[in-house]
Amino acid sequence: MIIASYDAAALEEAFGIDMSSVEGLGTGAGWGRVAPGVTSERHHHDETELFVVVAGSGEFAVDGGRHPASPGTVILFEPFETHVLTNTGDSDLVFFTQYWRDAGRALTSAGDERRKSFGDRPVFVFSTPPTPNGDLHLGHLSGPYLGADAFTRFQRMNGTEAYHLTGSDDYQSYVVGAARAEGRTPAETAAHHSAEIAETLRLMDIEPDQYTVTDQDPRYREGLKDFFSKVVASGKVAVTGRDALFDADSGAYLYEVDVKGGCPGCGNGTSGNICEECGEPNTVADLTEPRSAAEAAPVRGTSERWTLPLHTFGGEVRDHHKLGRVPARLRELADRLFARPGLDIPITHPSSWGVEPHEGDTEGQVIWVWPEMSYGFLHGIQSLGGRLGRDWQAAAPAPDWKIVHFFGYDNSFYHAVLYPVLYRLAFPDWKPDIDYHVNEFYLLEGQKFSTSRRHAIWGKEILNPGTVDAVRYFLSATRPEGLRTNFQRAAYDRTLDETLVGTWQAWLNGLGARVAKHHGGKAPDAGNWTPEQQAFLARLGARLAAITGALSNDAFSLNQAAAELDGIVADTVRFSRAESLLTDTVGWEKESRTAIALELAAARLLAHAATPVMPRFAARLAAALGMPDAPSAWPRTVELVAPGTPVDLAHAHFFTSPGAAAAPDGTDGGAAGPVTGWLAATVRAALRLEDGQQIADRTLTQLAASSLQAVTVQYQIQEALDVDLSMDELLHGGTVEELAALLAERADPAAVEALAEAARTEGGH
Repeated sequence: MIIASYDAAALEEAFGIDMSSVEGLGTGAGWGRVAPGVTSERHHHDETELFVVVAGSGEFAVDGGRHPASPGTVILFEPFETHVLTNTGDSDLVFFTQYWRDAGRALTSAGDERRKSFGDRPVFVFSTPPTPNGDLHLGHLSGPYLGADAFTRFQRMNGTEAYHLTGSDDYQSYVVGAARAEGRTPAETAAHHSAEIAETLRLMDIEPDQYTVTDQDPRYREGLKDFFSKVVASGKVAVTGRDALFDADSGAYLYEVDVKGGCPGCGNGTSGNICEECGEPNTVADLTEPRSAAEAAPVRGTSERWTLPLHTFGGEVRDHHKLGRVPARLRELADRLFARPGLDIPITHPSSWGVEPHEGDTEGQVIWVWPEMSYGFLHGIQSLGGRLGRDWQAAAPAPDWKIVHFFGYDNSFYHAVLYPVLYRLAFPDWKPDIDYHVNEFYLLEGQKFSTSRRHAIWGKEILNPGTVDAVRYFLSATRPEGLRTNFQRAAYDRTLDETLVGTWQAWLNGLGARVAKHHGGKAPDAGNWTPEQQAFLARLGARLAAITGALSNDAFSLNQAAAELDGIVADTVRFSRAESLLTDTVGWEKESRTAIALELAAARLLAHAATPVMPRFAARLAAALGMPDAPSAWPRTVELVAPGTPVDLAHAHFFTSPGAAAAPDGTDGGAAGPVTGWLAATVRAALRLEDGQQIADRTLTQLAASSLQAVTVQYQIQEALDVDLSMDELLHGGTVEELAALLAERADPAAVEALAEAARTEGGH
């Protein structure tokens, strides 16, 4: 027998409350006490834990939900459930706890997407507002904007009240530099480029729920001033005179774009105030070998600015980083910064462009645009709420707000270190619940994207309704998550040709052709199931689980999501090749029907799973599968297409190969003229052949055409020329040029003339 009684004298501090141990029960166990007004540390662990409240009153907070606690309350926490206990009464809250490890239960809990959901809370997903000193290039688009858009789409499909918010960061000093170069005022420059940025986002199929243009919002300036006054009222910031740099000729104050030098942290070259390489801030005066934008040595002087002693808030930032999703990259940066003996950050700067504080202590200075942005996020929520009829106030952020930030690593200091401190000063009773998603630099052909060097691919150069899905897929697959990655135009073209056109579209068109040929263009019902078919269904289920995990908050990765989308297609193509061996074999009709039903199920899964990443493709695929609407709910399982549903995949067009519009050269033309050119282009696309590979004098068998690819060619012939060429003729009837001659003989002359006219039209372009 083991008897354990509560003994207040045996308690010791743990998890922010008082705890003692009880030994010999076969599990971890102990007594706990929470004093009036005290809250335990927020934590999550792999053990299952049981609480029994025996005295006092309080409240449990579990993964965002709140539950009352009183004597007799029993609560079981699953592994990894975030839990906090607060004493809301006037006397000690006493509880008994037991906890134990169960590996299977922990694994199940770790993968439970329902546990990870945001519940009924509003979720505000922010992509860092871009600086309106130019348009967006692929380096910008691949990072915060595509990430936040796909994240928001996925959350909405799972029933979350999620909103994507961004805007233009009008008061950046870089806008002044661009205005000077363009011969405009800063306001004109910001307005022009902000509109261009919004249009590029639209072309990328990114349409935020809130797009705040800070210089044009009539309520923004006063709201920002009030926020800054709250920070000042905390007593933690003060006007102090500290070293600064000034232009030797004009005497102008230098910061950000107007000065560069060596980073005091890592030694790499950097502009003023932040180092893109190591992520650490600088005060400009601490740059090594500083130079002005005019390449002149600046002079050193003193400037009195509102200054924040950031180094005194290390504990507060660490506590904040324990609340939500904070990648190790950001936590390491914070620990590195707070290891410094001092870190005094000016939060106002002398400038004529920006918003001056209410306080008159620093005349001629504006609130630094980066601290300003911390308010801008709250203002965006308020503006969105105003349009939705929701009482969301920037001056009174609510405890149920969930904020999710997407940004590049060069913005990490501001988002993950500076802003939590400013929020604590302005709203001491608010504990912001923020998750962070950070991307690294995306290179272009091995070098950084650069506006000044014109080393960039601008969004408007490559985006249109016909390319946007391919661009979104490729950027998802290659965006820099954890490591810098590299955009190469040749790799993009190859992915479009070989993956999206040569594999995805070829499979879908071939599937549609087989449904048309064997099932009258309607989805068949499954028949008898072979062991291989059962295994394939399970494989699709595993793909669904994997892509669900890849798009969820904790493990969000568009790299992985794109890989899983391609995996669905690759798995299905392999399955189709194996099953096609018995397509026309008597005695295996029921099994063949099941195989087609499973391929359609894979296509249906692809339509749903691709929606956050490739929304246009997903909607077109859903329509071709007879679905009445574009997918709006995330699938919980793999479902067959309802038997009898019309399927229109055979001639559906989803992607266009970069070289598809070009007519083949004369060597592929032959005596059959336009038919040879058209057939060669069709075969090249279906078989994913290189542009320079000779086609006209080869048979489809010599070109290694699979049965699936041959069926695709067969039905494209039927569609364009209304000629029913048998599979035997197609594979064994001669070279492509000889097949073209045969088609020219059998086809209606009007159909041949239509091909010729199309070739002439393309040639004219």
